Amino acid sequence: MRSIKIIFVLSLIGMMVSSCTLFQRKHRAGVAVEVNGNFLEYRELDVLTAGLSGEDSALVADGYIKQWATEALLYDKARNKVDGKQIEALVEDYRRSLYAHEYAERLLQRMPKNISKAEIDSFYAIHQNQYILKDAIAKGLLLIVPNGAPDLEKVKKAMHSTEEKDIEYIEKYAYRYATGYELFTDEWVTVTQLAVWMPIKKADLQKQVRANTMLTMSDSVSTYVLQVNDTRAEGTVMPVDYAKSEIEPVLLRERATLYLQNERERIYEDGERFKKIHRYEKE
Repeated sequence: MRSIKIIFVLSLIGMMVSSCTLFQRKHRAGVAVEVNGNFLEYRELDVLTAGLSGEDSALVADGYIKQWATEALLYDKARNKVDGKQIEALVEDYRRSLYAHEYAERLLQRMPKNISKAEIDSFYAIHQNQYILKDAIAKGLLLIVPNGAPDLEKVKKAMHSTEEKDIEYIEKYAYRYATGYELFTDEWVTVTQLAVWMPIKKADLQKQVRANTMLTMSDSVSTYVLQVNDTRAEGTVMPVDYAKSEIEPVLLRERATLYLQNERERIYEDGERFKKIHRYEKE
């Protein structure tokens, strides 16, 4: 009889402890799942299941809980199987790399970004054969007007000129009559882009651009007048002002490399000057 009483008391204590534990877990604010001291909160599940129906919400939540719990258990098991010192060494190396990278980024923000014409010209003189045109390019202007627009021959004559008064006349005419006007006398435009603006195939336009300084064509609605002032063929060396957009990033990367290298050397010299570097003889 006494043995039965002892067993009953122990069972009662066990139930009380279990109930107490359950009570504590139930009242841990906001926690949905616990795995070996890792806690998944309801707010994380709420974000994942926002806007879903009850059934879909349950499926998504269950899937995420399984994944989360598996990763937590895997992490615990891995900690017991993998050399922790090796992991800490890798973490420390990565931490140092992150700090160094962030410091370098801040340094580069202060680095001058302007590239002078002299720098571009000097680089181009040495490396120009690396910059080959993949598309023909041209400088000039394109005027698109409705068929039958007045004074077109007068406008064409003005388009041959580079005088300011003729440019002003063309711009006024374009403002009044043109449905399209592209002025690219100071910048290069690819033949591919010109072919988009005009009713002509790229291959045909390339031939026309090489053979003519002015090209006029029409479709059922509009007349297109293209004045070509300068051109470069596909497969030839880029002119320096066109290659500039590709050269500048190269020069900036070279400058950044030198800038950071100089900073590393300065840091080392300061370390030596202020006796932060201590050398010891090999024992």
